[in-house]
Parts: sequence; structure tokens; C-alpha cells
Amino acid sequence: MDIPAPDLPDLDRLALLLVDVQRAFDDADYWGTRNNPECEQNIASLLAEWRAHHRPVVFVRHDSTDPDSPLRPGQPGNDFKEVVTGTPDLLITKHVNSCFHGKPDLHRWLRERELIGLVVAGITTNHCCETTARVGGNLGHHVVFVLDATHTFDRRAPDGTVVSADQLAAVTATNLHEEFATLANTRQLLEVAPAT
Repeated sequence: MDIPAPDLPDLDRLALLLVDVQRAFDDADYWGTRNNPECEQNIASLLAEWRAHHRPVVFVRHDSTDPDSPLRPGQPGNDFKEVVTGTPDLLITKHVNSCFHGKPDLHRWLRERELIGLVVAGITTNHCCETTARVGGNLGHHVVFVLDATHTFDRRAPDGTVVSADQLAAVTATNLHEEFATLANTRQLLEVAPAT
């Protein structure tokens, strides 16, 4: 999706939030057809950029309580993908969609550090990433949603028709735009000159 140049705040005051970038999502037999094969490379680029400028980084891991889920703790799918490297400033674990409902408390952590918000990237676009952006916006955080650093999967609608991952991503962008978040792509964030 073409995203117009966004009006971005000081990126030094935004934490990079990597949502559920876990190996379980590589299982096409379990999840189905995905979109955006560049997602992981874009995540790696954002992580390198945040680290280069000594900006805060948060990793989020979904620890499913469903005994049949490949995301449950103790399974290989619960581990982070190889692009998630190094030690984060904060590690959140959660059992639900919103990263603001995990442990430790993301909202409190951001406020204590006088950060104005977060940059959302990860998996999946229309579930945990979108939910986190909505809750973050409602809590008064400035949310930048990096659409091309997320991906999702085709879903079957209640009437049985298949909604493609690209369509779902476009709907997420539409839902968030100018209400819950500022939409951006990876290149736009990488091109922002550091604050002086």
C-alpha cells in the first residue's frame, strides 16, 4: 500500500515495539497463506536503526494458553525468529492480543521513561498489532504503525469467502489511519534525520 509521507514526532521518544515475531508463524500448514514477504527484513532494518540511535526497544512474546497452539511456551514456535536479536530494554509476555495487557505493564513503562509512544511492527497485522495500536491510541500514546513491517494471513469470513491477507492489511490501515495511529512504511522511518 502506498502511504503518504507521515508527520512524525521525535523518533528518539518512541519505543520500537516488536510484536510476536515468533517462529510459529512460519508454519504455513497451520496459519495459511501470508502476505508481505519483506516483513522480517523490514523488522531487522528498524531494529538496527533503533539500536544505532540508542532508542528503546521492546520485544513482545505471545505465550499461548491453548494446549494445541504452536505459540505455547516450551514449543519451538514460541521462540523469536532470527531477526529478533540482542537484548531488549523490555520483554513483555502476553496471552491476549493487546501488548498493553501483558506483563510487565507497557503503559507504565512508557510513562516512567517519559516516552511519548511507540512504533508498532510484527505479527499479525490485523490481530495483535492492530489491537495494540488501538489500545495505545486510546491510552494517549503516539502510535506509529509500520504497515510494511507487519504481515498477516488469509482469513475465512463468516459467509465462507476467503479474505486475502493483503485485503486485511488494507482494512487495518484504514481502521487506524488518522484515528488510532500514524501510518508509515519502513523506508520513511529510516530516512528521518536524527534529532540534534
